Formats: sequence, structure tokens, C-alpha cells
Amino acid sequence: MKDCSQCIVRNRAICSGLDIHELDLLGRQGRKQKIAKGQTVFWEGDDVVVVANVIEGVLKVSMSMSDGREQIVGIVFSSDFIGRPFGQQSPYSVTALTDAELCIFSRSTFDSFARQHPELEHKLLRRTLTELDRAHEWMLLLGKKSATERVATLLLEMSVRLGETGCTVDNGALDTFELPLDRQQIGDVLGLTIETVSRQFSKLKADGVIHLPDRRTVSILNRARLQDISAAA
Repeated sequence: MKDCSQCIVRNRAICSGLDIHELDLLGRQGRKQKIAKGQTVFWEGDDVVVVANVIEGVLKVSMSMSDGREQIVGIVFSSDFIGRPFGQQSPYSVTALTDAELCIFSRSTFDSFARQHPELEHKLLRRTLTELDRAHEWMLLLGKKSATERVATLLLEMSVRLGETGCTVDNGALDTFELPLDRQQIGDVLGLTIETVSRQFSKLKADGVIHLPDRRTVSILNRARLQDISAAA
């Protein structure tokens, strides 16, 4: 990394609290890396040797069940941070759902830098608390919401997160976007069968809430209605 001040996620990434001098020091220790769709960045159970800011792209966070089945436990977007600072092993795998670009740091180097810069350590703590809040929200989603409410919630989150680096409307959210997940993966995330996911998409389309030009593209036609549905629980 030669000029972090020009990074497109500079104001939203974990390093946003650093001043120009600190940012320059950190940037000298990082490197950009292109990740192809389907490529795994971290494997569950492996030693964590690097950490990274996501510059562009969408990745999935998954864990394996005892019978070998995969459970998607999170989705990572542009400006998110991946890896396990101050940790030895990764409890999950991280795999690119789309072509992506990362700003990668050696974990040991990043850990040392964070210890010397309290603002970065505070950012790491806030990130951990945010992830904990998201986990609690997801427990509510899976435990209390109906299938329609789950799909509506995911679509709203996708529109906001994908809109953070795109042409946006309605407080930074996209009205039209391409889903990084297929129907089966959406089912895995939401605890639904692929058939149920397809039915809920069809229902939302028939009700005039969304439009589906193709299997991956979603256009939100009535955001207020979609928000009402997602918050119904």
C-alpha cells in the first residue's frame, strides 16, 4: 500500500481513526491482493497468519458441521475487517462470493502496530462489540421471524451494505442490486429450504414489493413496505 489516503474505504475501514502519519506507517506494512470468486482466504482451524481490510467484493464466513455440511454464519462486505487479531487460529473459513480486493497485513505485524496505537485497538474492540450485536440480531431473526420476514430483512441489509460503495438512494441504500448469494446460500444463511426462499421471493414480487429481472438481480419497489415486513416480528 503506497497511499492509504486514496483508499476507497478509508473513511469506513478499521483504520479510519488513524492520523495521516499513523496511516502512512500502517500502509507501509500492508499490500493489496486480488481474490478470485470462490477462493478461500482463511480456512477454519488454520493458524491465522494475516488479517485484512476488504476494499471491494463480498465474502462469506462459514463453519463446518460434524457431518461435513457448511453453515454460513456471516457475510463480509467492503470496508469490513477479516481475520483474528491477537488470536492463533481461525474459528471459521472466509471465502470470496465475488471477485474481491483486500488490503492484507501480517497478523503479528498488525498486532504489534495495534498495541502501539490505542485508537486502532479501540476500533478493534468496537468491531468485536458490533459483531456481537449482529449475532444477537441474527438469533432474533432465526428464532422469532417468519420466512417472509427473514428474507425481507436480508434484502434490506444487502441493499444498505452493497450501497456503501455504489450509487445510492434512501440514506445510502441501493434500490437495485445483484445478490452475491444464490437461493441455496440464502437458505443456508436464513435457516430455510431453497424452496421456501424461492416462494418468499415470488410472494414479495407478486405483492409489488420487489422486482426480479433475473435470478440474481433485485429491485426494491416499495422500501417502506419491505421495512414493515422485516420488522413485523
